[in-house]
Amino acid sequence: MKILVTGANGQLGNCLRELVNSFKQFTFSFKSSKELNITDNQNLFDDFSENNYDYCINCAAYTAVDLAENEVEKAKDVNTLGSKNIAEICKKFDTKLIHISTDFVFDGNQNTPYSEEDTTNPINVYGKTKLHGENEIIASWEKHFILRTSWLYSEYGNNFIKSMLRLGKEREQLGIIYDQVGTPTYAKDLAKFILFLIEKNATNFGIFHFSNLGVASWYDFAKSIFEYQKIDVKVNAIRTEAYPTPADRPKFSVMDKNKIIQTFEYEIPYWRESLKECLLQLETKSE
Repeated sequence: MKILVTGANGQLGNCLRELVNSFKQFTFSFKSSKELNITDNQNLFDDFSENNYDYCINCAAYTAVDLAENEVEKAKDVNTLGSKNIAEICKKFDTKLIHISTDFVFDGNQNTPYSEEDTTNPINVYGKTKLHGENEIIASWEKHFILRTSWLYSEYGNNFIKSMLRLGKEREQLGIIYDQVGTPTYAKDLAKFILFLIEKNATNFGIFHFSNLGVASWYDFAKSIFEYQKIDVKVNAIRTEAYPTPADRPKFSVMDKNKIIQTFEYEIPYWRESLKECLLQLETKSE
């Protein structure tokens, strides 16, 4: 089984890289955006022709949510056109596609967890380009899994945990938004589920929601980080309006995971337990 991972230098790509030693039966090819450009059809064709992959895990994405408001074409190129290209090349070579999407396809006006069937209505450029990418995949190639996730963090790259650990040591107090609610997701948990799908050779194609279990605001998330790390910093709960950003964010983006749990009889970890695990890994890596 040959498996391609695009966008391999991001959080999820690095988590997958860390786990592959437990899957000796598979051959993985990790390609960064410089090594494999999903907006370049010829580049994709040459690579797929040479390797004839069984699976493509598409982690490649334009994820700079605020920058996307000004860099609309860049976001479209990667998130929409790139997704279309990946789906079409996967169809040509009969490669199963596992594509990573986002909770930002929803507007956040609901007050109950979003299911896969709920109406999408993104409120920023990033969310729109990711939704259009989903639609391109659905129209192009039936053998796909679209995994929507949220609030991704890990030991790798830049993310909320790392920012909080740094700021918590630099400042006496912080203002953290309390009126945006979702679920923090450990990228390693998502990576484990992706590898589970491949190992199972699952054919229950379609859209699935994957985040850790439970609910939190950014304020809850930050408080938990400081509590577990015994960092003494005062955390003030602030409203979204007190911290304006170029891109609007959904106020509520908790996703319903019942489809994954029931379809695959899969156990998803609770977000606080996964947070502890990530913080432990960060400590181990820094020693």
